[in-house]
Amino acid sequence: MADRRGTPIPFTGCNECATIAHMVEELSWAQIGERVRESRSVAGLSQQALADAVGLERSMISKLEKGDRRVDAVELTLLARALDYPLSFFLNPLPDVISRRTADVHGGDVGDSPAARSAHRTESLLAEWLQDVHQLVSVGVLDALPLLHYPGSVTVAEEAREAAQWLRAELSLGNRPIESVADVSEQAGQFVAAIPLSSDGASLVDGSIAVAVVNLDQVPGRRRSTAAHELGHMILGDEFSSDLGVHASREERERLVEEFAAEFLLPTAEAMSVAQGNDQEERRYFLVRLSAAFRVSWGLAIAQVRRTGLMDPDELRELRTRTPTDVEFKDALGWKPQPDLASVRVPPRYASAVVAALQANLITPARAVEMMRGQVSTEELTEEAAE
Repeated sequence: MADRRGTPIPFTGCNECATIAHMVEELSWAQIGERVRESRSVAGLSQQALADAVGLERSMISKLEKGDRRVDAVELTLLARALDYPLSFFLNPLPDVISRRTADVHGGDVGDSPAARSAHRTESLLAEWLQDVHQLVSVGVLDALPLLHYPGSVTVAEEAREAAQWLRAELSLGNRPIESVADVSEQAGQFVAAIPLSSDGASLVDGSIAVAVVNLDQVPGRRRSTAAHELGHMILGDEFSSDLGVHASREERERLVEEFAAEFLLPTAEAMSVAQGNDQEERRYFLVRLSAAFRVSWGLAIAQVRRTGLMDPDELRELRTRTPTDVEFKDALGWKPQPDLASVRVPPRYASAVVAALQANLITPARAVEMMRGQVSTEELTEEAAE
């Protein structure tokens, strides 16, 4: 058997098979068939190509997609592998995605446009991340912290910035740089993971659990901005949605969340220090240090300085074209390493919970590596669990 790239699919047994019979009760076979059809469309495969990949007749794939045929655990596992989707995507209902940082999708088949295919893939990976968090919570090794929600209304940019300042106060951050966005997001109740995506990121709230994914392949400053953006959707929550109302455009909502994210990552009060430079070169140096210390993009740093109203707009426009080199950023902080959502891809409490589950023999080392999103190897986890 082969996957959609023509690579043979080795079958070494199905670790998930014991639970599939129970899990399929949550979705009808018609819904599972629709998931298979959508995923096949995203993959650009015909029914015959998928049938060939998993060793079934094309008519069986057709009946499955219509909900007229059931598949057993082995067949469904092979289909998931061939389509390169997590098995959980075909078995579990998907909560509503509250934020998806990609182009809008206006109807049509899921495979009709790159945006639609990107959204479908992102939602499947987000759902997989949610299931992993749920698993650790359900076996008692991870406690989901209460979700923080801003108590005020947010209809204009100033209120979005006030919400960011409120969250900083709630987390006792003051105006200090945030060392790890994943850490503070977890403290606020949202679990964020950095994984390869075709979009910037997405997030959702499922009962008492909030999760988000951000694109690992973005530049570091953009990764942090995306994580802060997804956190903003959770923090602003229902108050944000209801106050803006149904007449607010998606662009308007996203703009307010961007205001929240910028203020959360780099408080305007700290941006005021740049204006104290005696000349343009000194002010640029201060701005480089500020951007490096708070680990935000050059554009975000300039935008926050612009909000202070303390610097000439023409000078800021010129500074925007003089993007610092990586050497300048590193030299500004004495060449200290600044990892965030790169080597560390999952939140700290979540990572500890994975190790605890492994030590208690609740999951296998291979499953632990999968749940850690490639942050550690099987050898490293086995050694850590044995200590």
